[in-house]
Order: sequence, then C-alpha cells, then structure tokens
Amino acid sequence: MPGASFRQERIELNRLFRALILSLVFHLLIVGTYQAGKKYQWWDHMRLPSWFQPPLLTELLKKKSPAQALKPAPTETPLVFLDVSPDQAVAEPPEKAKFYSAKNSVAANPDADQETDTPKITGTQTEVPKTQDVPREKQITTLQPAPPKAQPAPVAQEEQKPKSAEAPGDITVAKSEQTPQKDPGKSTTSRPRTVVEALMRKNLTQPPGQKMKQEGGVKARREIASLDTKSTPFGAYDAALIEAIRGRWYSLLDERSYASDSRGKVVLRFQLHYDGRITDMDISENSSTEMLGLICQKAVMDPAPFEKWPAEMRRLLGEVRNIQFTFYYQ
Repeated sequence: MPGASFRQERIELNRLFRALILSLVFHLLIVGTYQAGKKYQWWDHMRLPSWFQPPLLTELLKKKSPAQALKPAPTETPLVFLDVSPDQAVAEPPEKAKFYSAKNSVAANPDADQETDTPKITGTQTEVPKTQDVPREKQITTLQPAPPKAQPAPVAQEEQKPKSAEAPGDITVAKSEQTPQKDPGKSTTSRPRTVVEALMRKNLTQPPGQKMKQEGGVKARREIASLDTKSTPFGAYDAALIEAIRGRWYSLLDERSYASDSRGKVVLRFQLHYDGRITDMDISENSSTEMLGLICQKAVMDPAPFEKWPAEMRRLLGEVRNIQFTFYYQ
C-alpha cells in the first residue's frame, strides 16, 4: 500500500507539472502573438464581423487612455477670410464656420424658399465670398492753392465804405453777419427709400465688391445675408493686411487706366513673417496676362513690411505663415 500510494502521488505531480507547462506555453503564445500583431500593426487592419462585437467588447476597444481623455479635441481653424460688417456681427460664434474674420456672424438670409445648410444669397458672381454689393468710388484729389487767411479789419476802419470799383485779381473779404442764417436750399443727398438702401449707404466704408450668388436657404432672417464666420485672434490683422494690398492694387490699376479689358485670376503664394516681412513670393496660377500678374506681386510687396504681429497672434501661429492671395479680374 505505501508503494502504491507513492506511485499514485508521483503520477499526479507529473500531470500537474505538464498542465503548468502547457498553461505557461499557452499564455506565452497569446502574449507573443499580441505583441507581434501590435508591432506589425495586424490589429489595425483586422475588422471583426458585427455579430462578433458585443457591446462590452466594443466599449473596451474604444475606451481611451486617461491622457487621451483629458486632451481636448483639436478645433479646425477656418482658412478663408470674409469681410463682416457691423450689421452682420453677433456675439457668439457659430458651431461650424467655413470662414474667419475679425467678427462673428451666423448664416442668415432676407428670404428663402427652402431650408438647407447654406444661406440664399442673390448676387451675380461665384468666385469671391461676399454678402453685400459695395460699389467702389474713385476718390480723385485735385491740388488747389490754399485760400488766403482773412485778416480781421481794424476797429477804426469798420465804418469805411467799400470801393465802388475793384481792380482785377484783388481778393475781397466780405464781412460776415453776426446771426448766421439757415440755408434754405435742399440737400444734395437724398434720403434712402428702403432699409436695404440705408444699410448700403452705411456700409460704403466696407471693402468694395460684388455680392456672391449662392442657392440655399436657412431659418435665420436678416436684412443683409450673412455666412457662418468665426472671429479669430488674427482676423483684425488680416483685415488690415487685405485692405492695404487691395488699396495698392486699385491704385496700380488706376495708373494704367485699367478698364476690364482682361479676364482671369492670379494666385500668389508667399510667406508672411511675424515682423511683417514678405518672402518666397511665387505665382502659382495666372490665367490673365503677365503684366497683370506683376501688378499683383507689386500690390503685395509695395506696402511691405506690414505691422508686426500681436503677441496673441504670434503665440498661436508661430513666426511664419504660408499665405495664398487670389486676385480676380472680371
């Protein structure tokens, strides 16, 4: 009996040892396969059938690490600038904006016959995003001699009678009355007849351009159509930059007496540094003439260097920005 008992315990120990070895090999195989799949990215390309994905397993696979959970989701910054007038500005930015500016605005239209994701804008052109018709008025400044200063007449000569005849070229200074009289004439500026006309006159200081044409319709109603636009720390800087380039461009075209005899567009790409310098200027596209392309380059380079970036703008963008500027000849 003792011998039989000894042999039976030895057999049980052998079985236990074999089971331990098999378990160790099995676990090493699983861990090795997982590590190899992770190294060679096998699991990224494997898709299990939907029936093989229980809710608990799906949640565990989608569960993020604590560091990823605390990391805020990156916000997409709009890349296209849009002029926003004070009548279009709102306090809260829209959730999704395709454009950026110095002010916020939300999608709205005066009237619409359908509801979509884009507002209805009844303009004429489809190239430049613009929600208002603002005419460009050429300001011609003529040089004139300064008028002579009126010298106060001495007290002793106040009672002198005016001369009956005046020599040619003499300057006559008439004595003004003590009580000013109101001008009975009519004003040369007529009153606006509609609300839209009044708003248009109010926004004549806005950059000139033609209103865009866009089909659609949204629920929000405003007298002036607007698009979803987000205010950014560099919106005001870019507005001043665009205005400087636009003003120089118009000036160069006026010097050449440009009369819309050419069509096309010119796309410039350059780098804008934090100190206002322009480098690496390149014409990436020109469907107009070579001369008009050179005018576009000159319109950007002449006002440079521009103002230095504000501290917030430099903190957000770094020290160099890649800019694409498009000129349209229509």
